[in-house]
Order: sequence, then C-alpha cells, then structure tokens
Amino acid sequence: MPMSWFLLSLALGRSPVVVSLERLVEPHDTARCSVGLSCHLWDGDVLCLPGSLESAPGPVLVPTSLQTELVLRCPQETDCALCVRVVVHLAVHGGWEEHGEGERSDSKLQEPRNASLLAQVVLSFQAYPTTRCALLEVQVPAVLVQPGQSVGSAVFDCFEAGLGAEVRIWSYTQPRYQKELNLTQQLPDCRGLEVRDSIQSCWALPWLNVSADGDNVRLVLDVSEEQDFGLLLYWDQVQGPLKPWKYKNLTGPQTITLNHTDLFPCLCIQVWPLEPDSVRTSFCPFREDPRAHRNLWHIARLHVPSSGIWQLDAPCSLLAKVALCWQAPDQGSCQPLVPPMLQENVTVNMPHEFQSVRGHPNLCVQVSSWEKVQFQECLWADSLGPFKDDMLLVEMRTGLNDTSVCALESSGCTALPSNTSTRAAHLGEQLLQDFRTHQCVQLWKDDNLGALWACPMDKYIHKRWVLVWLVCLLLAAALFFFLLLKKDRVKAAPRIRTALLLHSAEGAGYEHLVGALASALSQLPLRVAVDLWSRRELSAHGALAWFHGQRRRTLQEDGVVVLLFSPAAVAQCQQWLQHQTVGPGPHDALASWLSCVLPDFLQGRAAGRYVGVYFDGLLHPEAVPAAFRAAPLFSLPSQLPGFLDVLQGGCARLPGRPADRAERVAQALQSALDSCALQSGTPGYGEAWNPGPYPAPK
Repeated sequence: MPMSWFLLSLALGRSPVVVSLERLVEPHDTARCSVGLSCHLWDGDVLCLPGSLESAPGPVLVPTSLQTELVLRCPQETDCALCVRVVVHLAVHGGWEEHGEGERSDSKLQEPRNASLLAQVVLSFQAYPTTRCALLEVQVPAVLVQPGQSVGSAVFDCFEAGLGAEVRIWSYTQPRYQKELNLTQQLPDCRGLEVRDSIQSCWALPWLNVSADGDNVRLVLDVSEEQDFGLLLYWDQVQGPLKPWKYKNLTGPQTITLNHTDLFPCLCIQVWPLEPDSVRTSFCPFREDPRAHRNLWHIARLHVPSSGIWQLDAPCSLLAKVALCWQAPDQGSCQPLVPPMLQENVTVNMPHEFQSVRGHPNLCVQVSSWEKVQFQECLWADSLGPFKDDMLLVEMRTGLNDTSVCALESSGCTALPSNTSTRAAHLGEQLLQDFRTHQCVQLWKDDNLGALWACPMDKYIHKRWVLVWLVCLLLAAALFFFLLLKKDRVKAAPRIRTALLLHSAEGAGYEHLVGALASALSQLPLRVAVDLWSRRELSAHGALAWFHGQRRRTLQEDGVVVLLFSPAAVAQCQQWLQHQTVGPGPHDALASWLSCVLPDFLQGRAAGRYVGVYFDGLLHPEAVPAAFRAAPLFSLPSQLPGFLDVLQGGCARLPGRPADRAERVAQALQSALDSCALQSGTPGYGEAWNPGPYPAPK
C-alpha cells in the first residue's frame, strides 16, 4: 500500500522513524485515471510554458488540487531511486452562455453541449538541479460534464528526486484558464525510509551529529576512514535559491566547531560522498535554537533606501510585523497607527512601501516581534525635514455612513470633542472645524477602515500668543537699543550646544571618569547628555530607543556626538565590525549606540557631527578602528583646547578665556585620571575601585 505524503510527514516529524515504500518495476513514466476518465501520457517531456490566462469558451476541465506519494522505482532489487507520484484532482469549470430568444437553436448549436471534454494537463516538477514537465491528455465523457462538479483524478508515476531534496510541483492546463496549482515538499533522507539496502547512494552516506561544546556547537561527521566527502554550510532562504556560506572537501571522520555567533535559524548543513551522482543529505538543526534567533535580530538591519521606501535586511526570514506609526516631536515613543491601518508580515531583503500613504516627516515604520519593537525608521526624514508640530486625527468607520474622530496623543486617542484635560481636548472644537472644512491634510484613506489627517497646530499657537509676542518684540527692541548704548560692556550670549557622550560599560572607575568629563563640560555652558544621568529613561524605554532618540535630537539641534574610546570599547567595536554583534556581558549599551552611529560613518556622514575621544595613558590613538577615524580624534586632557573648539562649532564664543576654560576641564579630568591610576595600579582599571557617585548638573 502506498503511503500518502501527508501521513508520511506526520510519521517523520522531528525524529524520523523507518517507513516502507511501494516499489515500481516499470522503468518508464506512466499515467492512469479514475473510473470514467481516459488518460494518455505524451512521450518525453514538454516545454514548461504556462502562458497567459484565457477566458473559458464554455465548460473546461481544470485541476483543483494536488497530492503526492513517495514510491521507489526499482529496475533491480538493490538499485532503486526515490520517486514522487503526483495525483491531480479534476473538475469542470465554467458553463455555456445562455442564448436570447431570437437566436437559433438548431442541432449544430446544441451538439457542443452534449460533447465530451478533452484537457491537456501539464505537471511541472522542480528539484534542484532537475526541472521536468509532463503532459497528460484527459478526456471526460459527456455524461460527467456538469459545471462545478468534480469528475475524478489522474495519477502520474513518477518524478525521480534525490533524498532530502526540496521539490516544487505545479499543475495547469494548456490553454490556461485559471491560476496554476503549486505544492512544495521536503523529501526525507536515508534515515527516515526503509531504503538503505535499496538505494546504493545510502550505503556510504556521511552521518552527522550535532552536540554542544560550551557556548559553541560541535559537528561530528561519522565517516569511514579515508572516505572523501563534501561539506556545505548554507543559509536556506525563503525567497530565492540557497545562499552558500562555507564549503569544504574533507576526508575521514571530522569534528567541526561553529562559533555561537555564527548560528542562525536558517543555517543548514549538507554532506555527501565525493562520488558521481551521490545523494546530498541536508540538516537544518538550529531552527528552534534561541541563540540563533537572537543572532538573527542582532544582524538584521532596517533602512530607508529612498523616501517612503523601507527594507529589512537579514540572512533568514523573520517572524515579525510591520506597522506605520506617528512620531510627535514632544513624545518619546512612536504611536502605532493600528487601527485603523493593519499590521503586515515582514518579507526580508525586499523594498516595501505603504500603499496610498502621503509623505509626512512624522510618519515612521516600526518592525516588532512578540510585541517588542525591534527597529524604527522615519520614512521621509531625509526629504521632508524634521518633525512637525501637527496633530494627527484618526477617522474611524462606525457604520455605513457614520464616522468617529479622535486625536492621537501619547496617552491614547482622545475622542473629539472631549472634556479631558489634554492638549487635543482643549482645542477640540477648532480641530473638528478644521477637519470639516478640509484644512487638514489627508495622509491615508480606506473606504472600509477610515482615514488619517494631519492638522497643523502652529496657527493656534500664533493666535494665542500673538499679543505676548508683540510685547516681547517691543521689549527685545528696547533691550537691543539699550545694549547698543552699552556695547562696551555687552558680549553676545552664546547659543548652548548639545553634546551627547557615548561610552562603553567598563566598571565604576571608568564611569566616574566619564561622569567627571560630563560634569566639567556642562559648566562651559553646554547641554550634556549621557546615559549615566538617564538611568530611569533607559529602564523605561530601552537602550536602543534611548540612544536612537538622543542621537536624532542632538543632530537635529546641530549638536555633536562624542564617542569615548577605551580598550574594552575598541575590542567590542572590532568584534561588531567583523561579526555585527558583541559578546555577552555588560555591552548592551555599546551595541545599541553602535547600531545608531555606525551607518553615518560607513556612508560618509560623520564629518561635523561626531568627535572621537580617548584618555591620556589609557589608549594608543592607532588602536581606534579605522572606520571611526573619519571624525576628529582627541586625547584628553592633553588636547583639550582643540576638543573644546570643535564642541563650540559655529556657536558664539563661550564666555571667558579659552585657556581658563581648558584649565578648569583639565583639572577635573586629571584628578579623576590620577585617582583611577592610584586605585587600579594596572591598565585594567575600575573594577575594584568605587569613588562614589559623580555629580549631575543642576
């Protein structure tokens, strides 16, 4: 009895059992039909050309479903090949058009209605590197021609395939009256079938065992001594062919160690004897490995190749959702626009865009997995500029002709009008008036779900504060003339610039040194941002979101990002540049800000936006990775004057003499460096020394 593929797949599962298969002695392909139908198989293969869809001239015979069974084709008792039997279920599709009363109805017009149907059914088979197409002629007697009714099935024996191969089967008719059917199956290997004595290629097949070796993975290949075999490590991608990673020709038993950072869910192993027409056996043992899934998210990248277009790059497919979100300037997190819009599944390595969405700088894309946001990028940030102070109105369909409107805020969507104390509630009537008079910009619309509207808020601010602004302008004018009279005593007030300090976690000693630098710079004046002063925000939003938001805000305000390099930070940067990840430990913050700033260096956008810093005696300048040398690099405190000039940028001159400012900062840094050296005694500073909390600016 042949066993259907569905039952066979249930039997195999993750731990295959031995299954017996039907044997076919006939060396050539054959075809047969169910009772009432007649079949004829064309000799040889035909060209695989589906052609374009055509309208059915009347009742036609079409395939409705596909089934497969595994059998053995055995010209000799010990010389068999694995073969895929295909069962095509057929039905009558379409019917005769009704004629008007004035049309003729003689016997010549009635004859086709009582005729049998003849269909040419194509079976297309693909299993790398083989592609075949077989043509079956199936005839249905007139008595069975009933539109919409199943008429039976045709059986084709059979397509030969290799053990462990992935096969794809299509079925359609010539001419083609509907979309072709398709079926994809993963065939078992020698371990899951009772074929080791029947298929010669299984006699000397390399067997592979996977075991743990600490954090790494060990591959043990059980092969007889002096036997030559091939080993291929590849990524089994959903879209397109497999992507080779490593290939080796080996001899005899082998043990191969894989680093845990190289594991991915789609990493597969293929082994085969180096003999003509040998069977290749494939294994994909890391599909459920948690480390492999973590590595996949670490290496994945979301980027915006052009305005409104986004793409998620990863070596494997990802179980993730993508949604559009609204990033208001005064809100920390991006608000997902679900509903009214729907989440979509992510397809990696392909450009995507949200259909029927009008560009706006506040519209961003979020990629999430298991209700956690993994990536976020704003789609029109480069072309439409910084965020706008617009209020997003969400119009939802509540009935056939009824809608409701709410304003999206950080606390949720506030219904309009509303008695709450939010900003949108205070301006509820004005916002509704703008919405009704089409003064808001429509960003998206769906006739069944609703629409999104962006309403400018600047006019409300102008109306409310116009008198205050006039008074302020008069006062400013008076002050300006007063300052002109006293210009010998007046100096231009400097514009406060933002400096974002990014560093690695290297213990209390190094953190105290970073805190001393931040405290000294904040007295210049500079607005200093550092994660040491934002523990609560880091805990609430996560390191990636915090660093991403601070970097964006700093660069939008024409600030500067300061990268603090230390020995451990350099080592982790080198590991990230080589493997796109960092080792386990207290380096989550380093990995987060590396993923934020590294694209700017790789794409040549670092000049004028980034500065590199290392401390005297703790690091040699040539140790800084070459990728980061596009930005100015300073050693502190020996090169403080140049460092402070770069921090000042195009702003007005800071008060006081430059030498005095540099001296104050140098004293604070030198004190921290001296304490660090005395306490640590070695270059591995900071672990056993705790100088106490460092001051944050008031």
